[in-house]
Amino acid sequence: MTKLTDLTITQTIKGLKEKEFTATEVTKDYISQIEKYEDKLNAFVTTTPEIALTQAKKADENIANGKMGLLEGIPLAFKDLYCTKDIKTTACSNILNNFVPKYESTVTQNLFNQGAVMLGKLQLDEFAMGASGTTSFFGNTISPWKANNSDKDLVPGGSSSGSATAVSARMVAAATGTDTGGSIRQPSAFCGVTGIKPTYGRCSRWGIVAYASSLDQAGPIAKDVSDTALMLQAMAGFDEKDSTSANIKVPNFPKALTGDIKGLKIGIPKEYRPDGLNKEICDVWDKGIEMLKEKGAEIIDISLPHTKYALASYYIIAPAEASANLARYDGVKYGLRVDGKDLDDMYMKTRAQGFGEEVRRRVMIGTYVLSAGYYDAYYLKAQKVRALIKKDFEEAYKKVDIVLTPATPTPAFEIGDKSMEDPINMWLNDIFTVTVNLAGLPGLSLPVGMSSTGLPLGLQLIGRPFDEATILNAGYALEQSVKFDNKPTLLRG
Repeated sequence: MTKLTDLTITQTIKGLKEKEFTATEVTKDYISQIEKYEDKLNAFVTTTPEIALTQAKKADENIANGKMGLLEGIPLAFKDLYCTKDIKTTACSNILNNFVPKYESTVTQNLFNQGAVMLGKLQLDEFAMGASGTTSFFGNTISPWKANNSDKDLVPGGSSSGSATAVSARMVAAATGTDTGGSIRQPSAFCGVTGIKPTYGRCSRWGIVAYASSLDQAGPIAKDVSDTALMLQAMAGFDEKDSTSANIKVPNFPKALTGDIKGLKIGIPKEYRPDGLNKEICDVWDKGIEMLKEKGAEIIDISLPHTKYALASYYIIAPAEASANLARYDGVKYGLRVDGKDLDDMYMKTRAQGFGEEVRRRVMIGTYVLSAGYYDAYYLKAQKVRALIKKDFEEAYKKVDIVLTPATPTPAFEIGDKSMEDPINMWLNDIFTVTVNLAGLPGLSLPVGMSSTGLPLGLQLIGRPFDEATILNAGYALEQSVKFDNKPTLLRG
């Protein structure tokens, strides 16, 4: 018999409806999985088994009475940026180590309204700043994957490190993430799972700890495309409490998954194949192109000429917004306070001890580019480049329906790899994903192949604004051809 934790959400819902098992049984199996593997992976900041079992019991009552929400009885966990009422929310930072919100984020409330069960809060790079899962105040998150013939720990990617790890290791049925420059798509690719960064404004940001407000977007990470569509369906919607929330009807994402992509025009941007790109990444991209072509899609070469400026622009805009957002953490109203000889000294000591190295680096960069002498030279210029990047995509979508690119420039790398010593090298992990956030577009990452060292490789499908349905359907078609069923190393018998 298939383990309950190996089932997709879609399969679990079917089993619950047909009384093959109960939500309590499913939840207990996931709790056991967490107990078995959490010490090895460090994916959670907080576990909530008692809350999960109480919610599962309620879900069983609802199912018995014929009242099933979209995610009734499905055990999830939330990236620890999502505020959860009366449950610690830390952003994986010392400065919020003991912060307990008195309110629920809109997205988590939406999920609870659909019957979801909460297993806990998940690790991330501190304040979502990182691409490795190694900048958290609570220690490194470890990927459940290992390279062939190696026992070295690998990064799970970031910043949604705990989310991708927990889904890949079958410790949760699915998880929430956030994506500012690739933080859902990159860890999904590294961990062999599926994740979508929706259009900016599709999911409410209310109650999510902010990093860069014009770039941040909530989204799901799940085992496959169908589950990702179902999660997005439950998470999305207009929210009056979020001024950037789009008052646009949410389509039926699961219903859009027909697998029929005949005549779909798919753009292949030449700028995403730079000299020296990892050969295995090129090969898996070519493999994806051929598979989509066989399904009846039309492949069209396109150009996104301002792509080469995207990373530099992103690492001006995002730190600038971070420096403004993180100014609220000063030891006065909530969070860590380190006393000093006067108010200024208290501010400095609190922030020095409360923020980690990567957060301090980005706040300093952001403050610098917003300063009077450099605002026009850096921040204003970066915003102009952002507009040009957006225009590149607008021009491309006059000829194509979606864009296909790699999700990452390499497979997952070892924790402690020498490349991690240089922050610029780490920032280069976002090279294929930041354009999507700068342009406010939806992007889906799914596993399409394996490297020669036995690690997952992912591709990215980028769509028009608010056209998540098309990239989900194209991803579903690609997934049917790929038939990716590789379990992470940790779970192999």
